[in-house]
Amino acid sequence: MTHNYTITGMTCNGCKASVEKALQSIKHVTDVSVNLEAAEATIHLSQRIPIEQLQGALSDKFKIQDRQQSKEVLTASGTINDQKSEWKQLFPLFLIFGYISAAAIIINYKPWDGSSFMLDFMGLFYIVFSFFKLLDLKGFPESFKMYDPLAKAIPSYGFVYPFIELALGVLFLTRLQIPLALIVTIVILGITTIGVTKTLLSKKAIQCACLGTALKLPMTKATFIENTIMLIMAVWMLIKIYN
Repeated sequence: MTHNYTITGMTCNGCKASVEKALQSIKHVTDVSVNLEAAEATIHLSQRIPIEQLQGALSDKFKIQDRQQSKEVLTASGTINDQKSEWKQLFPLFLIFGYISAAAIIINYKPWDGSSFMLDFMGLFYIVFSFFKLLDLKGFPESFKMYDPLAKAIPSYGFVYPFIELALGVLFLTRLQIPLALIVTIVILGITTIGVTKTLLSKKAIQCACLGTALKLPMTKATFIENTIMLIMAVWMLIKIYN
């Protein structure tokens, strides 16, 4: 017999291999096929196995659920709990965003300069976000290519991306080559936003790699909003420069 399951918590091929190995070690499991991007597993069984036994074989990092049950409509209380959990997971992102905003405001408070604020915000944004990506340069590309179209097509782009962010951060903060930095920002974040939008529309449960793999952040509308804010700033500044 064959059963399909949803498995959350997988962020890279290493996770996929770990899940497959754990599930294949269970008695009466004859074959396991895991789809990392879809966060799904197809398990062939010689006899029915309780979901609790499957979960017990996996690391606490992963959660397995019957695919049919995972598609059922949640109760009102369940929806509220999920929303609270999502907001709790996203708290580090909001906290970092708040610190970056506060720092950019303080730097440009007296006298206030809106254009300088946006440049400092983008510079600090790139510096901080590249730092978290560089903490796990090996794991980040695997997570990033799950939704970024260019990283999926060219795997090496995922390794270079944190350094691109770091370079852009330096350019914005030092006010060097601003037009070039703005154009690159529009291109790379535009590509990523397309991938984020497709992921959100498909309702896939994957990890957002915006803060690398050190912080386990779910892919949500917050990621889309974060990218959109940066894109709007970049377009606005480019228009001001050439007008």
